[in-house]
Amino acid sequence: MILSKFKLALTGGVALSMLAIAAPASAFCGFYVAKADTDLFNESSKVAIVRDGDRTVITMANDYEGDPTEFAMVIPVPTVITKNQVHVSDVSLLDHLDAYTAPRLVEYHDSNPCAPEVMEDEIIVTAGRRQGPVLAMSKNLESAADLGVTIEETFTVGEYDILVLSARESSGLQTWLTTNGYKIPDGADRVLDSYIKQDMKFFVAKVNLEEKAKAGGEMLRPIAVAFESPKFMLPIRLGTVNSKGSQDLFVYALTRNGRVETTNYRTTKIPTDVNLPEFVEGDFANVYPAMFSKAIDREGGSGVVMEYAWDMNWCDPCAADPLSNEELRELGVFWLNDDVSYGKPQPMPRRIRPQMAKDVYVTRLHVRYDAESFPEDLKFKTTGDKQNFQGRYILRHAYEGEMACPEAVQYKRQVNTRKDTEIKTLANLTGWERSYIQHQIKS
Repeated sequence: MILSKFKLALTGGVALSMLAIAAPASAFCGFYVAKADTDLFNESSKVAIVRDGDRTVITMANDYEGDPTEFAMVIPVPTVITKNQVHVSDVSLLDHLDAYTAPRLVEYHDSNPCAPEVMEDEIIVTAGRRQGPVLAMSKNLESAADLGVTIEETFTVGEYDILVLSARESSGLQTWLTTNGYKIPDGADRVLDSYIKQDMKFFVAKVNLEEKAKAGGEMLRPIAVAFESPKFMLPIRLGTVNSKGSQDLFVYALTRNGRVETTNYRTTKIPTDVNLPEFVEGDFANVYPAMFSKAIDREGGSGVVMEYAWDMNWCDPCAADPLSNEELRELGVFWLNDDVSYGKPQPMPRRIRPQMAKDVYVTRLHVRYDAESFPEDLKFKTTGDKQNFQGRYILRHAYEGEMACPEAVQYKRQVNTRKDTEIKTLANLTGWERSYIQHQIKS
């Protein structure tokens, strides 16, 4: 399925947004102070993929804002989709996944080097489009056959009218879309043709205004689609046809057999478990995007970055509570049940929270893509690797109280050395000049 932003221009030049769709560090006392969620990145899309065997459920978040009469969506899919395979979901589910898996900033305070070491309890602190008139597709259905386009399915789910199309050739499909009011960008025919040669179908959705009025709210809700296919992939190439630049895609893959990686692009881990200068606490919204951009540069612009991979039974530290079984079922985690094997209470370490799901492993992959760097769609595999990983960045605050002991002299030397190392580390991770970082520290 295409799970990228794809913009088509309708007649009149109105833009139409298409959503195609290491071992954990030693636990020690501290405060979770900030997270690098998707809000830090412009032009970003969020997709949750539940995968087990050949069964897949994909939930596509839609960040479209504007007149609902101007919205439509075209998504290549591997098989014909019927009404009972589609439902409208809740954006809060993807927001929760984002918060739970986001890279996080934690802070710790040195104890008095002249006093016995005391471990404190951990405290978790949260920190701080448009569309043109949609033409009635039904009035042009009779011309579809002449163009080699087959209307496989037509139905309404929630506030969306859905068509599922197949086509013999891209020119016919492109003509059909154009006839129905879509202006296809230059180059789209080549991409459409490649999907047709793979026997892919096309899932087309638009807003049903009457049903939207019943649903209420200003935002369009995510669409979830379930299907069975041996293909474990996300087509993203349509999203690059008329893109003005790169786009960020966040993939939250939920499996019961371990982390998910890409097979046709290198999957790398975001640098983690490093100490950073204290000023980062107030500037994490700029620091983390710079770190991510540098990580992408190291891969030549075509890497897929793993930001989180963890068993959803627990987290350390938790940027948000793990999803409940009810939320996971809504996302399509179809293997969950409430029998004794899942619901029986078990002794839990301090950082494990009650009523969590079992046999659910979540991988967060972050992709920044364009047509040049990503000429192929994303192809995935489930690795079976259940080693936990998270993007985690540490602030260590020096003790500033009175110190009257011989150990204080050595402690102060260690703090000075540590601060210099923090500057070097941040410069390496972001590409920033040391002088700039030193200025930020002083300001």
